[in-house]
Amino acid sequence: MKLEDIAKKMCAKGKGILAADESTGTMDKRLKSVGAESTEKNRLHFRETLFTSDAMKNYIGGVILFDETIRQKTSAGISVPELLEKNNSIVGIKVDKGAKQLAGSPEETVTEGLDGLRERLNEYYKLGARFTKWRAVYNIGGKYPSTQSIKSNAHALARYASMVQEANMVPIVEPEVLMDGNHDIDTCYKTTTNVLNECYNELAIQKVSLKGTVLKPNMIVPGTKSSERVTSEEIAKKTLDCLKKNVPSEVPGIAFLSGGQSELEASKNLDSINKINDTSFLITFSYGRALQQSALKTWSKEMNDTKAIHKIFNHRANMNGLASKGEWSQSLEI
Repeated sequence: MKLEDIAKKMCAKGKGILAADESTGTMDKRLKSVGAESTEKNRLHFRETLFTSDAMKNYIGGVILFDETIRQKTSAGISVPELLEKNNSIVGIKVDKGAKQLAGSPEETVTEGLDGLRERLNEYYKLGARFTKWRAVYNIGGKYPSTQSIKSNAHALARYASMVQEANMVPIVEPEVLMDGNHDIDTCYKTTTNVLNECYNELAIQKVSLKGTVLKPNMIVPGTKSSERVTSEEIAKKTLDCLKKNVPSEVPGIAFLSGGQSELEASKNLDSINKINDTSFLITFSYGRALQQSALKTWSKEMNDTKAIHKIFNHRANMNGLASKGEWSQSLEI
């Protein structure tokens, strides 16, 4: 399958991407928050429970895995990638090594992981991966993000994307302007504009074919500590305007991160964007917590009640699938 076709399948109408690529450290926090022990067995059990749901066939076009998970065998004796392929979901893998302190600007970060990446990509391809993810993180507020942060992260994202395409996989390019802070929605718009511009400048320099990429950006929202109150319609209008002005039309799919939004907010805002989407972009979701949180709480209470966990996860995935078509409404929520 061509890279362009893989990218389109990942973001197909009514489907999105499940971000199940939490590191072991992040999963420790998630499981402890619901009173569950974070063992390799429990991490696999929770993820396998989600991966065997009807939602995988109906609403999930791709799944981003963590290094531990892509190597695991399921209770049925097949590998996790084989299980996902059986459900017609494309296998993805997180390949960055995390955000580290940026030399010269210690309050900011740059994402590392380029060393040895070519070899890791070849191994992941053999394990079944057909797309990858690399996340860059930008602080917002006051003097941040600095030019150094914007340029350093864009350069790393572009070099990563170039190597991924060389390995015949689709790179998800994820430049995340964080929601943390007291900034207003216009500051988020300006900052995201600067970040996206630099990313696409670097992607052009590194000769990345945009047709074989997926963008995973933040929505344009005020900071979590801001007193500004905005409607879902305002968020949609500013987000779509920012994308139209700063993302080249060759990009086939845009899959939003939830960035700390609640499950309901993430569905509602995605729906509002798609209700006014007049672009050629396939606009969908690539959610972690905003897809899994309610299912995780249910799982923690009764790990073996697969039916109850599936019901919760199927509903949330369905709501986001509808939002990716602009067909969600509050009345459909349970």
